[in-house]
Amino acid sequence: MYQPKLLENIQKALMAEQRQSVIQDGILLIALGITAIIAGIFNVYYASRLAQGVTSDLREETYAKIQSFSLENIEKFSAGSLTTRLINDMNQIMNMIMQLFMQMLRMPILIVGSFIFCIIIIPRFWWATILMVTLIFGFGFFVLKRMNTLFEKYQAKMDQISNQAQETLQGVRVVKSFNQGPQEIKKFNQTSNKLNDYNIVIGYWFSAVMPAFQLVAYLVITLVVYLIGQTITAHPSDVTVISPFVNYVLTLLWAVMIAGMVMMQFARATISLGRIDEILKAEPTVKFNEKASKKPLGGSVEFDHVSFAYPDGDKATLEDISFKIPAGKMVGIVGATGSGKSTLAQLIARLYDPTKGKVEIGGHNLRDVSEESLRKTVAFVLQKAILFSGTIASNLKQGNSRAKLHELQRAADMAQASEFIQRYNDSFDHEVEERSANFSGGQKQRLSIARGLISKSPILILDDSTSALDAESEKKVQEALEHELPDTTTFIIAEKIVSVKNADTILVLDEGKLVAQGTHEELLKTSTVYQEIYNTQRAKNAGGEK
Repeated sequence: MYQPKLLENIQKALMAEQRQSVIQDGILLIALGITAIIAGIFNVYYASRLAQGVTSDLREETYAKIQSFSLENIEKFSAGSLTTRLINDMNQIMNMIMQLFMQMLRMPILIVGSFIFCIIIIPRFWWATILMVTLIFGFGFFVLKRMNTLFEKYQAKMDQISNQAQETLQGVRVVKSFNQGPQEIKKFNQTSNKLNDYNIVIGYWFSAVMPAFQLVAYLVITLVVYLIGQTITAHPSDVTVISPFVNYVLTLLWAVMIAGMVMMQFARATISLGRIDEILKAEPTVKFNEKASKKPLGGSVEFDHVSFAYPDGDKATLEDISFKIPAGKMVGIVGATGSGKSTLAQLIARLYDPTKGKVEIGGHNLRDVSEESLRKTVAFVLQKAILFSGTIASNLKQGNSRAKLHELQRAADMAQASEFIQRYNDSFDHEVEERSANFSGGQKQRLSIARGLISKSPILILDDSTSALDAESEKKVQEALEHELPDTTTFIIAEKIVSVKNADTILVLDEGKLVAQGTHEELLKTSTVYQEIYNTQRAKNAGGEK
């Protein structure tokens, strides 16, 4: 701020031929320049460090909050949107914090200081400075208001394009199998073009701001210089103030331009900050009692008049389900597609809460237990086998992080996974590629089953998790479950009757209702629905279908 004033003093000293004053002010000017360079280096370093640290903490906190979400929360936000918020929105916030400590803390000083010096240097033209500031800020606020709306639309479109890309990449086999590549490209291009349109409009506004600010500033400078020229005979000393006045006006213009750019970044980051805040303030729809015991529950399961409807569903998926399973029993769950089999299993693992009624495990209402206790009690093997990048061992140890090699081997033997694991020279240290692309569907299911078995949980849920296995392997898995885990309550969800034929109890679901319950022999005599399923599958097998 003081540099233009020093230049004015030097000019006056030169006109008065005061050599010593020129040297002194010149040395001070150089010293200020060196100080500014050193301060600028520290400013950038610490601003970057602070921005990275704050954003890292915020990202970790946000990710931890997402991990606490129930399935309902995840479906509400969508996986693509959450990914965009963790990456794109976080980058916007990081840029905002960095600009705050690099620019915004000093911009008010520069703007106010330059404004005051402009008036002090030529007091009779005070109105010119005020006119310039009014025009610049007025146009700036107008643009900022328009940009806010555009940024909101831009981030929403970013969510959409992220979801589309994620769905297409996850379902790439389906896309290629049905030759849907051109259609997916067309859909993606439509969203991308809309995103591009928003970007172009934002770019237009950005490109208009700086020339508009400069035009106003240079017009004011031209006006003031012209007026000084008209009155130079009456005020000859004004010759020495033209240079510092121009410098202060340009400093003011530069500060306003930087502040304007930063404010636009702030506007964008504020949208992103709101989206992150939306995650942090969201309450998980499934809440646990963390004050309760952390110990595993018993193996008994009871449904007491349980009904459930998905948040956006028009009708109940499950209606008035009641049953009681003692610990250590094998339970089969069968029914037509859409009858609610997987939903029932998700209620046991408390991935959702029932709309009506209650679910009890080991005599405890699931609403009253801690999450750690429930996760130690229930192991869930999903219908879609999902493995993570790493090694076979690291994937299996997700079921029990402290599992020893012999425990990994036992679980693999039971899941019939040892036969292909032993073929690898590195055995359990064999690499699992991204999306487990180096394993077949059956191999992935066996590893998923082994991951569930290694947890040694009192309750094991197999959600159609043997569908990709051949008949012999499936039979061996079921025999291992029956003989190796006599104290484990096992729920087997299956489309095929043969998969649950030997279960102690079979639950028959039809359109969300429990229509029958009993052993295979009992249901063949008493349940029309079970008979239809059995006869249909037997006819298919007799006809050669597998």
